[in-house]
Amino acid sequence: MLNYWRRHHWILLCSLLFSGVLVLVQLSAVYSEQSVLKRLDGLLYDIRLKLTLPYRSSTDLPVVIVDIDEKSLQQVGRWPWSRQMVAQMLEQLTAAGASVVAFDVIFSEPERNPVQQVLQGGKQQLSAEMTEELQLLAPALDADQQFARSLENKDVVLGFLFQQEQLAVGQLPESYVAMDSLASQSSASNFAGYVANTAVLQQQSSGTGFINSSPDPDGFIRQAALLIRYQDKVYPSLALEAARLYALANELIVETAPLEQINTIIGVTVGNTRINTDLYGRVLIPYRGPARSFPYISASDVLHGIVDKTLLKDAVVFVGTSAVGHADLRSTPVGVQYPGVEVHANVFEGLIYPELIHSHPDWAEALVFLFLVVLGLIMSLLFPVLGPVSLALTGGSLLLLTLGGNLYCWQELKLDLPLTSSLLLILGLTLLNLIYGFFGASRQKARIKSIFDQYVPPAHIDEMLNHPESVSLDGKRKEMSVLFSDIRGFTTLSEKLTATELKSLLNRYFSPITKTIFEHQGTIDKYVGDMVMAFWNAPLDVKAHAELAVKAGFSMLKITDELSKNFVSDGLPAIDIGVGVNTGEMNVGDMGSEYRRAYTVLGDAVNLGSRLESLTKYYGVRFLVSQVTVQQCPTLTFRTVDKVKVKGKTEAVTIYEPIDPEQLESPHYIAAFQQHEQALILYLQQHWSEAETLWTLLQQQSNHKLYSLYLERINVYRQQPPGADWDGVYTHAEK
Repeated sequence: MLNYWRRHHWILLCSLLFSGVLVLVQLSAVYSEQSVLKRLDGLLYDIRLKLTLPYRSSTDLPVVIVDIDEKSLQQVGRWPWSRQMVAQMLEQLTAAGASVVAFDVIFSEPERNPVQQVLQGGKQQLSAEMTEELQLLAPALDADQQFARSLENKDVVLGFLFQQEQLAVGQLPESYVAMDSLASQSSASNFAGYVANTAVLQQQSSGTGFINSSPDPDGFIRQAALLIRYQDKVYPSLALEAARLYALANELIVETAPLEQINTIIGVTVGNTRINTDLYGRVLIPYRGPARSFPYISASDVLHGIVDKTLLKDAVVFVGTSAVGHADLRSTPVGVQYPGVEVHANVFEGLIYPELIHSHPDWAEALVFLFLVVLGLIMSLLFPVLGPVSLALTGGSLLLLTLGGNLYCWQELKLDLPLTSSLLLILGLTLLNLIYGFFGASRQKARIKSIFDQYVPPAHIDEMLNHPESVSLDGKRKEMSVLFSDIRGFTTLSEKLTATELKSLLNRYFSPITKTIFEHQGTIDKYVGDMVMAFWNAPLDVKAHAELAVKAGFSMLKITDELSKNFVSDGLPAIDIGVGVNTGEMNVGDMGSEYRRAYTVLGDAVNLGSRLESLTKYYGVRFLVSQVTVQQCPTLTFRTVDKVKVKGKTEAVTIYEPIDPEQLESPHYIAAFQQHEQALILYLQQHWSEAETLWTLLQQQSNHKLYSLYLERINVYRQQPPGADWDGVYTHAEK
């Protein structure tokens, strides 16, 4: 024992100290929602949730989301709509068989009656008879009354919002929550104010629930509050109230348990179903999947009656909005742009099927604390006597066992147990005992990599460091994608700037351009003046490399546009670039001399990529790709530009212009795109007049250089017909 202490006392003391600190941090995290440990637990929670989503139990619960989306705003008008329109939508939903409709919107202000506005604004100009007639007409045009009548005898849940500020807007609903103790002494979150619906709507609603979210300190919504206290009453959430109506329950029964001065909430009963909660009346949200895991229907389709009624039969419908400017988007474990209305839908499904909801028991922290104390002591005593291999295997095994046990509790027992502190303990003690060998080597490896990352592609350095035996001076031939980009008129631009200004401009340009190429998994080959050359699918294999290259090109164009605006505001010249992308067989490897080498690509396919970039100026476009690239980008859209023979090539190549997906949202652009493709077909068939008519029309709409080129060619071919065997190829004599 004495010999053990002499040999290992420093690492033993460090291990025990590390374990003790981690135990104290775990204890402090119990009382602090803002602790780093809680945030890390939230991150691991998200990972675990997403990993187990494919194995989540599915239900046949008919839940549908009616979305007030961009399509709805375009077809119906901007939000908020008239209550008459909302009433019409509600009538369509109930006619289609919807059993419960829940609105994730608030109708807090009365809608203006046009007749009352006329009466108020024209009292002196209106005759008594006209005033009387208008007063008789006013009720028929009262949109709030129409909506209120549509709420009668329907299971409709209206939403309202609690606020921390002391304000009272609208009318609070009647609470259908029954507690086995005083509500004022319950542990439910307490709020000071509210924004509710107008009285005329509230009085006709079958139910009302709050739409407040319960984000964690990092802003992610992992749990939902089912109950909130206001003054001496407790109110249900939108999902809980929808579950009450769906279960045909007259009230919600809340169970509590005494704890010092308060009564902690332990569960809520809906009909015959009991849902366990934490002491604040919250549950973990049983997400079905990423956004749009539930069926979505556009609100405009509902209004126009063009929905599949079988989808709405006996369904519970949640009405919300995703339109720009009105979107209720939240950060969740399954997506950072997650519709808030779908959060309510997930909670509702869990309330109807409680077996989907994972629980975080009160004793979870005590169990983790005991685990840390016992495991920390065993590892501190055992690890110093293990060799490097045994140490790594033991640490890895403990890590896997902890992860597996935690995953088992989550998946099979539906328990959410904190994981971060246990993983930190195992990883920390393992690394602490390996530090003299492993950390020294890792630090040297990182230092070498940080130096050569500036000269050689980082992925290539990683491959050489991780697999030094694979380093070879021999190149290899494989299919790749190459991108060339060049600043337009760079020579003229450089003459206007001093050397310092030119260096600053290029540095500001190259940094974001390089970053976006790396983000799209590309490798920078070289910079030559203002030219950037990059390639994909080497040194590491990259799936969909052609598509990544094209998307990188789109990103480079957008970055250039933004930089150009900044340059102009700083007194520098505006800039523009051309981009060319080609896909094909290329030679790639370490090439050069014994004094200096470069990891680069060579071949005809590389040269064609450079020619495509040069041709962007000729055609008046910013981006050109080859036919091979187009064939490997099925999700993108391209406009046919020409069929050409470039200088140095004997085979004809069809070239295309990639279309930014944002442009395809414009009906005008789509029409012009289709006209261009039709004109090109007529041109290749030598129907000169028909092609000329279309290109002339396009040129009138947009004075594009490409249309002028084809109109000039048509004039030439009319005078010098190309012949019946003409294949439509245009030969470029210049690079």
